[in-house]
Amino acid sequence: MLRRMVRTGLDVLVEDRAAELRGARLGLACHPASVTRDLRHAADVVSATSGLDLVALFGPQHGARGDKQDNMIESEDHHDPRLGLPVHSLYGKVRKPTPDMLAGLDVLLFDLQDVGVRVYTFAWTMALTMQACGEAGLRCIILDRPNPIGGLAREGPILREGFESFVGLHAIPLRHGLTLGELARWLCATGRVRCELDVIPCEGWERGDFHDGTGLPWVMPSPNLPTLDSCVPYPGMVLLEGTNLSEGRGTTRPFELVGAPWLDPHALAAALSAHELRGVRFRPCWFEPTFQKHGGRTCGGVQVHVTDREGFEPVRTTVALLAEARRLAPNDFRWRDPPYEYEVIKPPIDILWGSDALRVAIDGGAQPDEILRATPAELARFREAVAPCLLY
Repeated sequence: MLRRMVRTGLDVLVEDRAAELRGARLGLACHPASVTRDLRHAADVVSATSGLDLVALFGPQHGARGDKQDNMIESEDHHDPRLGLPVHSLYGKVRKPTPDMLAGLDVLLFDLQDVGVRVYTFAWTMALTMQACGEAGLRCIILDRPNPIGGLAREGPILREGFESFVGLHAIPLRHGLTLGELARWLCATGRVRCELDVIPCEGWERGDFHDGTGLPWVMPSPNLPTLDSCVPYPGMVLLEGTNLSEGRGTTRPFELVGAPWLDPHALAAALSAHELRGVRFRPCWFEPTFQKHGGRTCGGVQVHVTDREGFEPVRTTVALLAEARRLAPNDFRWRDPPYEYEVIKPPIDILWGSDALRVAIDGGAQPDEILRATPAELARFREAVAPCLLY
């Protein structure tokens, strides 16, 4: 496999552009995957770069240093144990930086590794941070990183008005095919967010590259996406969070394993194989999550084995999985009740999908082709709208 020597926005900043920020008081939004090519953490390298004055850190979901393992566990404000700097939590009492958090800053650097999926909260931490910077008169600089599952494929529906939440604040597809820097440019270009924005692009990344083609080290962006293999099915399998099916949390293969104590693994694997889905095979299996749904109980289900990740359609695959799980176990399959990611009224599956259409269709016995019939036209319109904002 060809490995390009990609430089992230962080690498470009500290190697080539640090002089531009001399004399500015800097804040930095970061997490464990905010590292240079040689695995130095962004907070450490920025604070050690001559002329740069780092005075505060901002932590998204799971924390600036990765202190929270499980999903939807809030972080408190604290001081960084290595640098002694204040760390403001953006996944706790607030999700948008407050004026007090930004007081005294001149520039806010934003360096998070995204995974290219609308429901991954880092994109919306970025959008709210940009908004707060605009209101405070601060410059916001996005240190861009590659989309680890490539920037060519897009899947799933566009978020519908009325279904906005912290897993989708603006109308983009489920698998959006953008980097965070490109998304930030689109948010500003369309007037959804107003701020003084600068994006420092990656160097050497091409849209078709998956992360293992970049030459960059892999650091898990959140605890339940431990490998690139777990990121590939994630754009679809994350929908299982809106059900009572285990999505493999509490196992060593999150988002590759799916099941429940009441599912027949062989019947499920056979039903899914009959859909003739591209780039994937299903192995019947049993597993026991150590925590989260069905923790300590044996689940029957399948492991999703991706055989061709360019052809694989994770959203279509998961829609088929949901349809078959409900058909095989109609008395046991359930949609999860709220609250979920700060939404207390709408069902989690609705804010994950971006409307109630998936839930209604699955409950009505619809099949994937019918459910996804409208998405190609939606994706074509989005592709045209976002084209001026692409960097790669």
